[in-house]
Formats: sequence, structure tokens, C-alpha cells
Amino acid sequence: MNYIKKFKGQGVALPDSTHVKEVLFAFIGGFIAISIIGYMTKSFDNLLVLGSFGASCVLIFAYDKSPFSQPRNVIFGHLIATFIGLFFFHFISQEWWSMALALATAISAMILTKTVHPPAGSNPLIVFLLAANWDYLIFPTLIGSIILVVTALFYINLHKNRNYPQYW
Repeated sequence: MNYIKKFKGQGVALPDSTHVKEVLFAFIGGFIAISIIGYMTKSFDNLLVLGSFGASCVLIFAYDKSPFSQPRNVIFGHLIATFIGLFFFHFISQEWWSMALALATAISAMILTKTVHPPAGSNPLIVFLLAANWDYLIFPTLIGSIILVVTALFYINLHKNRNYPQYW
């Protein structure tokens, strides 16, 4: 019965509301980052869009001080998770259990390397759903995540009260 009681929560208050200026700042940051990636995808006819980049933008532009939002986490989290997805897809199996094992391995690898980036957790699943080839590691994963970080470096530091990154 104590187990079920845990489901009701701890009664902690909701976080304070975010000021409209901060919401607008995050909105513009996400818009700029994905606009650059989308424009470059169309202009160079090379895939730079990765579904998990949308969630990366939430973390980077709304919670830039979070450990999950730091450049090493964004870039290496995406890179590690995608590599593991590709490895399992191409060398282990293309079955459902291999996809689950790839995800679990990616989570563990990100924790062990101190590069946890929650949006990257979806990358092994994306690899399996798209039946991606090895070039997916570079385009969109590596190049796209670098674009996100470079955009964040220039944009977030325009804000007088923000400094990005917290660490490399």
C-alpha cells in the first residue's frame, strides 16, 4: 500500500511562473536554432534535422544552466546515443529488443561519461525507426548538435543576466 501512496506525489509546490521575457527569450532562441538547421538542410541538401533537437532547444534555451544543457552534454550525448543506436541496429539486430537494449546502453554510456542529455535518449529509437546508415552520425547528429551549441553561445550570451556555458 505504501508503494501506491507514492503515486500521489510529495505535495511539493509547483515551480514559480516564468516571466514573459524569459519565455520570449527561449522562444526566439529555439526559433533561431531550428531556423538555421532547417535553412542549412534545405540549402545544402543535407539532412541536419534530428527530431530530438527540438527537445534539446527546450533545455538549451529555457534551462541553459542545467548540466543537461552544457555543450559537452549536448554534443557528446547526441553523438554517443546515436553511435550506440547505429551499432545495435547494424551489428546486433533490427528487432524490438535490440532497440530497447540500445536505448538502455545509451543511457548508461551517457551517465558513465558524464554527458547525459535527455533528448539524446530518443536517438537510438530514431535510428531504428529510420533504418539510418552510419553517415547519420555526422549528418545530422554531430553537425546539427554543434550548430545548436554555437547558436546558443552567440544568442544566450546576448542576455545581460546569462552566461553560457557553465562548463565545457
